[in-house]
Amino acid sequence: MADSRTTERYDVGVVGAGLAGLTAARELTEAGVDVVVLEARDRVGGRTAADSLPTGDAIDRGAEWIDTEHERVLELVEEFDLELCEQYDAGVDRVAVAGELFDHENRFRALPEESASELQAALERIESLRRDVPLESPHEAPDAERWDATTLESWKREAMATEAAREAFDAFVRAEFTVEPSGISLLYFLAAVDAGGGLEIPAESTSVTQKYRLADSTQQLSEGLAAGLGGAVRLSEPVRRIDRRGDDVTLETDDETYAVSDAIVAIPPPLIDRIDHEPSLPARRRGLVQRMPMGAVIKCFAAYEEPFWREDGYSGSVLAADGAVTEVADGTLPDGDRGLLVAFVAGADALEWSDRPAAERRERVLEELGRYLGPRATDPLEYADEAWSKTRWSTGGYNAAMTPGTLTTCGDALREPVGGVRWAGSETALEWRGFMEGAIHSGERVANEILENRGARGN
Repeated sequence: MADSRTTERYDVGVVGAGLAGLTAARELTEAGVDVVVLEARDRVGGRTAADSLPTGDAIDRGAEWIDTEHERVLELVEEFDLELCEQYDAGVDRVAVAGELFDHENRFRALPEESASELQAALERIESLRRDVPLESPHEAPDAERWDATTLESWKREAMATEAAREAFDAFVRAEFTVEPSGISLLYFLAAVDAGGGLEIPAESTSVTQKYRLADSTQQLSEGLAAGLGGAVRLSEPVRRIDRRGDDVTLETDDETYAVSDAIVAIPPPLIDRIDHEPSLPARRRGLVQRMPMGAVIKCFAAYEEPFWREDGYSGSVLAADGAVTEVADGTLPDGDRGLLVAFVAGADALEWSDRPAAERRERVLEELGRYLGPRATDPLEYADEAWSKTRWSTGGYNAAMTPGTLTTCGDALREPVGGVRWAGSETALEWRGFMEGAIHSGERVANEILENRGARGN
């Protein structure tokens, strides 16, 4: 049977309608470039996702928190007239490590004196070392080969001796990067910390949770960008094949073919290898995506009549290494009628618990919330969770991370164009990598590269 698909022609085709892809499309459209955006999901937003509980409470199933220095995100918040809320940070944090619970107004000072000193010294050492890693070319760091061959687990064991300090560090890594310390190298960790703006260990604040959230989902940011692009955004159109032969780049979906001068691929790195590339991607580019798996995280929500933990003097912030839950935050909105706790299962535990029945996950998470914040936490009005490792078009979260040895062998292919194909997404950001802010920066970068290249070609 003859192929009935049609071919549409555009200047630029964007694969992925998350913040990176939509930002690139907007920048190019405003410059007069004809753009089409192809999104596999039936919605825009990528790793941001709006939802609500049966109680009516709005929740963010994906990326949620915003830092005071996330200028691009805050500009969009203002442009789209979204409601910004400050994260609740009063009260005492709890840290659960080495079989004990420790309390302090700053989680990094909660441990016994010896362990707290070890942890603080280790974090300060990381801050010092990351400054020796070039932002654009971490593989050129003076000790790159040795650091890339050293797992973060090995470095941790040399840097800290007490069980409490080591477990607190493990919990911190899982909470921030959703991987195990044994799964990434010291070099990659330093590069990621540097690209994320540094550790910035707070001196007085109660937790490392970012400063702001939105009253509704951060998916609103992508929805606002997509609204400005109108019919250029095509939903439920997963790109199956990218053909770089000939003068154009051809993007094939199930029903259509798009011929473009330049293509931007703005999807999670592991998904790049699920697309058929003709000709095959260069070996280092393929090696990179094969050695850059997504982190693993389950985001959990429990709604209550009121934020009862505040009455007991707790901030709702928990960092833990002795159970499935690695981090907890107070997700209550300032004018909300109910209390909301947001818990995270991350790393190896997330992989295990993603395959467990939802009812078992609920029981385990609530049991641990009860231990950390009191028996009332075990009886919520509603509970929900999102196992990101089982989402079809993300396969994990928050971001992809390079395995040991990858950065020095394939890392420089991360942003390197292949023919007319360029790469965007939070993982490719030079600044604020791993955050929504980084995704926006990456979209701006590739758009500028294409505009400069088109100018050089006289387009």
